[in-house]
Amino acid sequence: MRSVFKHHQTKRLFIGLLIFLLYPISNFAQEGDALKGKDLYNANCAACHQLDKKLVGPPLKKIGEKRDQKWLLKWIKDSQALIKSGDKDAIAIYEEYNKIPMTAFPNLSDQDIFDILAYTDSDVILGADGKPIDEAYENGKKVFQTNCAACHKLERKLIGPPLGNISDKRQMPWLKSFIKDSQAMIKAGDPDAVAIYEEYQKVLMLPFPQLSDKDIEDVIHYTTLGDNEETVQLDAELNNEDLELYKKWILRFVAGLILLIVIIVIVSTKNTFLRLLAIMFFMIGFAYYTFSWLFQIGVDKEYQPIQPIAFSHKIHSGDNKIDCQYCHSSAKHSKMSEIPSANVCMNCHKSISEYKGILYDGYDKAYYDGEIQKLYDAVGWDKTNAKYKENYEEKPIKWIRIHNLPDFAYFNHAQHVTAGKVDCKQCHGKVEEMHEVKQFAPLTMGWCVDCHRTTEVPMKSNKYYEEIHKALAKKLGKEKITVADMGGLECGKCHH
Repeated sequence: MRSVFKHHQTKRLFIGLLIFLLYPISNFAQEGDALKGKDLYNANCAACHQLDKKLVGPPLKKIGEKRDQKWLLKWIKDSQALIKSGDKDAIAIYEEYNKIPMTAFPNLSDQDIFDILAYTDSDVILGADGKPIDEAYENGKKVFQTNCAACHKLERKLIGPPLGNISDKRQMPWLKSFIKDSQAMIKAGDPDAVAIYEEYQKVLMLPFPQLSDKDIEDVIHYTTLGDNEETVQLDAELNNEDLELYKKWILRFVAGLILLIVIIVIVSTKNTFLRLLAIMFFMIGFAYYTFSWLFQIGVDKEYQPIQPIAFSHKIHSGDNKIDCQYCHSSAKHSKMSEIPSANVCMNCHKSISEYKGILYDGYDKAYYDGEIQKLYDAVGWDKTNAKYKENYEEKPIKWIRIHNLPDFAYFNHAQHVTAGKVDCKQCHGKVEEMHEVKQFAPLTMGWCVDCHRTTEVPMKSNKYYEEIHKALAKKLGKEKITVADMGGLECGKCHH
């Protein structure tokens, strides 16, 4: 009798320990990406909700702390069904907001909703580079460029005074009053307003009553930080790579601990049930991690081969601002984005035989001049006499391909660049900051599918899409249509 009780207690203890250890893993699976959530929020929620105040619907800031996650999943996907079921919270919200029914979003997956909640609940949003985005700065910059930039600069006088660090010179209440109606302040005899009016040839500043207090605060925030990108984004304690590595190590630690427990149970226990359970758990875990590892095969993210000529995209695209499509002109016209011929290089390098720019990575001028000479040796250009050598046998430059999809996957550059208006950076990263280009994105099927699910189809000034848009909007019950809604998840679109 004592032995049975002992085994029963051991089984309960073991199952409880497994639940405790597996709980963090289930939490990781439900974590959201705030950056993706921001895009999803703007596409689906922003028409009726604001984060910090009521609009058509309630404010959504920190909504994940006010409502249960499972409840939010049901509410967002079909609020009407939740109301009809008699849910008290759903009915209370429905009645508080004038019985205006909320649009159902069955198209949003659980992960999409977790991403939205990560955005609404976060104080800091990480950008693609892993650094937090200062949303007040971004909004302030946008408002400044729309309303202020025609008459003001940050660092010098224009039609009006310079606005850099204006908060050090004026108090916020005064700035809000002056921006909303400077003429009223001048007429009221405000000495500072009158002094500015007279100093700048009595040119009246337009009133901006449409700007909210927050808009003005954001503009002042922008003028304080300026345009230096290093000060625009706050330093993150953990960037994306660090965060992902941190998660991986926690998962590895938990998995290792579970494996150790399983091995101890298999070796030491005499309880047949526990031993069978441990063996099954071991086999399932082994299969899961084996398949996870196998899925990494063929994913060449960060692939960065050494090229035959040290062509620097940072110098050409970054420093000299050469547009991507000047060299890769076929990207907007055809399926392939071709490697430019040496003739395209020679359009400029007939006149540029030596390098006079910034020296990078410890290389001297002679190194860069030598790389230009490799181009001349390939095409047979005589830089001294500025002409091609007669009867010269050209040598092809053997560039090494970086981005390469499998033959069974169809991808059309023109469809994305011209029709979809996809920015090159979205797939290739910040090439203007790379000396030698590397594969920025994983180029996996999942990566492409995620993009199709979140990318909106531009409908304006497109009569072809207008009819389809109306039909889809009616069918799906939403205004903004993604590539997925237009058939972007159909197998035959990419595999035919």
